[in-house]
Amino acid sequence: MNWEDIAKELTVQTDSKIVLLVIDGLGGLPVRGKTELETAQTHNLDRLAMRGCCGLTDPVFMGITPGSGPAHLALFGYDPLRHQLGRGILEALGSEVEVRQGDLVARGNFATLRDGLIVDRRAGRIPTSECERLCSILNKAFAAQADPEIALFPGKEHRFVARFRTPGLADALTDADPQKDHKPPIPTAALSPEASKTATVVNHFLADVVKILEDEPVANAALLRGFSVQPSIPRMQDLFKLRPAAIANYPMYKGLAKLLGMATYKVGAETADLFGALESHYGEHDFFYVHFKKTDAAGEDGNFEAKVRAIEEIDAFIPRLEALKPDVLVVTADHSTPALMKGHSFHPNPFLLLAPTALPDETGSFTERECAKGLLGRFRSLYAMPLMLGHAGKLKKFGA
Repeated sequence: MNWEDIAKELTVQTDSKIVLLVIDGLGGLPVRGKTELETAQTHNLDRLAMRGCCGLTDPVFMGITPGSGPAHLALFGYDPLRHQLGRGILEALGSEVEVRQGDLVARGNFATLRDGLIVDRRAGRIPTSECERLCSILNKAFAAQADPEIALFPGKEHRFVARFRTPGLADALTDADPQKDHKPPIPTAALSPEASKTATVVNHFLADVVKILEDEPVANAALLRGFSVQPSIPRMQDLFKLRPAAIANYPMYKGLAKLLGMATYKVGAETADLFGALESHYGEHDFFYVHFKKTDAAGEDGNFEAKVRAIEEIDAFIPRLEALKPDVLVVTADHSTPALMKGHSFHPNPFLLLAPTALPDETGSFTERECAKGLLGRFRSLYAMPLMLGHAGKLKKFGA
């Protein structure tokens, strides 16, 4: 029997409320002796840490660097080794893209190609309006062909969703993304014989994009990753008897939330918008996932100081969470994104749980090294959901 089977049997619906605040990419590594979290002034988070119990989490296993999808799945109580979702379907659903059975979708980046190398995977984080213009150019060019049907849907800044529609598509493909700057573009490759046709379709598309955008000075190539077709996964309502909602303003996170059955709401781009939406809908649900992105973006840019500022920004909003008086409040991260590494890493995430039934420990502040001293120890993120449900009184006794 696995955790999902246990959850179906033991969970009960109650009026108690859970708030899960995910500070994306929060964990870091020392620069001048301190991590970003240790450097930031976090009076509110430190105060919660001293009142609650703390620990460290590993999204998959020690040493494994996770993508955002698997890392979030684990926090929501789904084993990421059992449910492997392509990033594309999450971006597509979060961007309100229609995805039919048999469609293939992928997450895309506009990139800068120069002298045969991808010199900037994010094309300088072009404005969203520029992304919209480029998608329009490409959609007009691809509209001339009947098969395969290809459509691009602009996202924020350099991001877009690509949708391929033709019979016989499969998602067993490698990413068409070198993952690092100053490397040559790489084609996708089929991971199964059934996906060989799809690999050909995708690689023709990538070559066509370079031809169509050859006169563009910055965004003149495309990278694709997270190829996926429509998956089948149980909803949180069915597994955990929850009435869940997601408060997020990035498409990928809203897409994953929708896939798991969470209600989603239109949320503005500012941090205050997240908490305004949470407060507005607080009476309608019993589980709230609140997602804060700025820490991860700063870490990926290698900007230590910007990540410190982002941590201090979210810390200032903690009193608004407390004012709602949730029965269980968890503050953690999906994964670590140290500015020193300019990307996701395998380092564990600080974890804080506050509830009347949680025994306070001797954690002195909300930092990586202090959380390591907490009573919860170091555990897989998969255990976060049973911890939240248990402290919320939503789990029956197991066995006689």
